[in-house]
Amino acid sequence: MPTKILLNGSNGRMGQAIAAAAPDLGLILSGAIDVGENAAAHIDACDVIIDFSSHRATHALLELAVARRKPVVIGTTGHSAGEKTHLLTLAAKVPCVWAGNFSVGVNLLFALTRRAASVLGADYDAEVIEMHHRFKKDAPSGTAARLLEIILEERKLTAAALRHGREGITGERTSTEVGIHALRGGDVVGDHTVMFAALGERIELTHKASDRAIFARGALRAAQWVTAQPAGVYDMQDVLGLK
Repeated sequence: MPTKILLNGSNGRMGQAIAAAAPDLGLILSGAIDVGENAAAHIDACDVIIDFSSHRATHALLELAVARRKPVVIGTTGHSAGEKTHLLTLAAKVPCVWAGNFSVGVNLLFALTRRAASVLGADYDAEVIEMHHRFKKDAPSGTAARLLEIILEERKLTAAALRHGREGITGERTSTEVGIHALRGGDVVGDHTVMFAALGERIELTHKASDRAIFARGALRAAQWVTAQPAGVYDMQDVLGLK
C-alpha cells in the first residue's frame, strides 16, 4: 500500500513541490492543509505528517501527532533555540525526522565534510563558500552554517574562529580560523563549496542545486523511512544511513 501523507504547508513553495513529486515516488496525499486549517480533521487518514509551514504551527502539530501516534517529518525553520529545545523533547515521543536540508546530495556533502575535516589537519585551511539567488534575505545559508558547525566540531574550535569575509589589512591567515563567504545573485537555487587548502594541494567538495524538487524528494524519502522507525528524533543522516 502506498504511504499516505498529511501535508501541512501545502500552499508554500516546498508544499507545492512535495505535492507534485509524491505520485512519482508512489506516495499519495491523504490531506493537504495550510497554516490555520484543521489538521485534526485529516490526521486519522494518514500514515505520516510532513510539515513545511510556519514555526508558529509546529507545537500544535506535534501535540496532535503525539496524541494520535503519527510519525512526523519537519522541515519548518525559524524556531528560536529555546523553542526548538522544547519541540525536540515533544518530537521524541513519536518517530520524527527533523532536518534543515532534505537534499540527498547536501546530506552526503555533510558526511564528506566531516570525514575530510577529521582526516585533514590544521595545515589544511578550511573555507566555505555559498551562493544563492538575489532574493535570499539571510546569510550565511542554513546549509553553510551546518557545514561550518561540522568543521568546528571536528577541529574542536568555537564560533570565535569564524571569519565572515575579509577586508582591509587582515594579516596572514591563521591555522585556526575558518572562512565563510556568502555570494548573492540571479536565480541560483543554492551552491555550496567546502575548500581545504594546504601548501601544494587543495581539496574542494561542491554541491550545486538547480531544482527545488531535490528537497521535496528528500522529504518524501524521509517520510517513507520514518514510518518504520521507533519513537525518537532523526535527521537525514539517519535516513541515508550515513551515521
